Amino acid sequence: MKMTGAQIVWEALLQEGVNVVFGMPGGANLPIYDALARYPQIHHVLVRHEQGGAHMADGYARVSGDVGVCMATSGPAATNLVTGLATAMMDSVPLVAITGQVPTNLLGNDAFQETDVTGVTQPVTKHNYLVTDVRELPQVMKEAFYIAREGRPGPVLIDICKDVQNDSTDFIYPEEVILPGYKPWYGVEEEDVKRAAQLIDRAQKPLILAGHGVQMGQALEELRRLIEKAEIPVTTTLLGLGDIPETHPLALGMCGMHGEAHTNLAIQACDVLIAVGMRFDDRVTGKLSEFAPKAKIIHLEMDPAEVGKNVRPDVALIGDCKQSLQALADSVQPARHLSWLAEIRSWRDDGQERDILGLEVDELIPPFVMRQLWHSTGGQTIVVTDVGQHQMWEAQYFVHERPRQLLTSGGLGTMGFALPAAIGAQFAAPHDRVWAVAGDGGFQMTLQELAVVVQEKLPIKIAIINNGFLGMVRQWQQLFYEKRYTGTPMLSPDFVKLAEAYGIAGRRVTHKADVADAFAAANAHEGPFLIDFRVKEELNVYPMVAPGAGVGELIRRPKIVQGPSGVNPAW
Repeated sequence: MKMTGAQIVWEALLQEGVNVVFGMPGGANLPIYDALARYPQIHHVLVRHEQGGAHMADGYARVSGDVGVCMATSGPAATNLVTGLATAMMDSVPLVAITGQVPTNLLGNDAFQETDVTGVTQPVTKHNYLVTDVRELPQVMKEAFYIAREGRPGPVLIDICKDVQNDSTDFIYPEEVILPGYKPWYGVEEEDVKRAAQLIDRAQKPLILAGHGVQMGQALEELRRLIEKAEIPVTTTLLGLGDIPETHPLALGMCGMHGEAHTNLAIQACDVLIAVGMRFDDRVTGKLSEFAPKAKIIHLEMDPAEVGKNVRPDVALIGDCKQSLQALADSVQPARHLSWLAEIRSWRDDGQERDILGLEVDELIPPFVMRQLWHSTGGQTIVVTDVGQHQMWEAQYFVHERPRQLLTSGGLGTMGFALPAAIGAQFAAPHDRVWAVAGDGGFQMTLQELAVVVQEKLPIKIAIINNGFLGMVRQWQQLFYEKRYTGTPMLSPDFVKLAEAYGIAGRRVTHKADVADAFAAANAHEGPFLIDFRVKEELNVYPMVAPGAGVGELIRRPKIVQGPSGVNPAW
């Protein structure tokens, strides 16, 4: 069947099971958009900024497990995708971005809205293509989705010249992909499994550090079987929250720069550390030379490039973590580690007193808001956070019981992620409640996507943790720059009036006593709802590992001194 390149794009998307695309039309991709009218099976979401479209596709992919798709025209539109692509790349999210490009006869001539998009995006994509011949387009589309989803997932960009979109060819969609230089799957070696199991069997203080790969590899049951058989406590990375229910007796919570003290102390004291589906990011390890100094390291990882890059393992199980965990669970001996668990419990009890804020104080503080969000939803919600202090408080005070429940930008730390990613998440899970939680700084970076929430009639709820600062930067200035708050005080609009301008219901909360009612009103409201929480301004996230310090060198919360009204001057 003869088809234009524009039609081939949509036919390929149908073949790949795509039913929603986030994008914006322009001159260089107009043929693709003109062809969209023939494909009512695919719902197009008109974004207000291309970065938002990339984050929407990202949020959709994180919740659904499928490939998210976004579109943009050439030049500035395509370059606007870069932050979203880099976010997906750092967090291993499967995404395909389709951009329009100037006609082939104008390539390299600095034509209007021409940009070398494949050159610009090469460092932040798993692979990218420039299509200059319509006959190549079906194969390129097939390969792009294959590369995005297979092995370690990631974003792929397809840049299609405008004349290619108009040209025609016989359309045959390939049934398989053969890429001789690409090996996405590795089989775990039996000898490596045996060596790892022997280390675990001999361990007195074993610890598992679980990351995002456990969820992407759908290996939750295998992880649980291993930890319960060998009685191994589990700490997680930020993106690993939900790998194991946090109410599980062997769950320790998040480790790293703002992990609770007992998790970092456990890392420093363990004698065998089993890292699963994580890449030893600096926010987890702190000073590398001082990380887990007593431990033999076992690394379960799909991507060989990550093995030994930061921390050299004693045993590496390279392959699908579901298979690796299953093999380990079959090989280890049943064990108990009562004294080790008791030691961790004592650190945990101490941390609860020293670092975790008492929520009975009178002031409106973000940790109380996060805990009330959990209570008000019964924990049955998808939370999409921005980046900053509120992100860490969510990790500490919301109890995560299932995978894909917390969506956040981990590796890149992208402010502005929350609202557009929440839109993508709502499309992926239309019957689930979705809460976007953002600071007053990050929210203003992508707030134009409120128009998408209204146009698409999405019931997204939004909580703004409004402290009048770029909060995490201010915290660093307080602790490391002698309180020189340069560039961090934040003037914001009236967020409730802003929501009303978009046709969204809103409420401002300034007192602790009003938090529960505000959440109840938002959760009961059928449409979108925004709450502006005017919280205490200068409050810090504790504990904290200073940049360049070892994860055992913790900055702890100053001693709490309760005044007559519950005010703590030490904050």
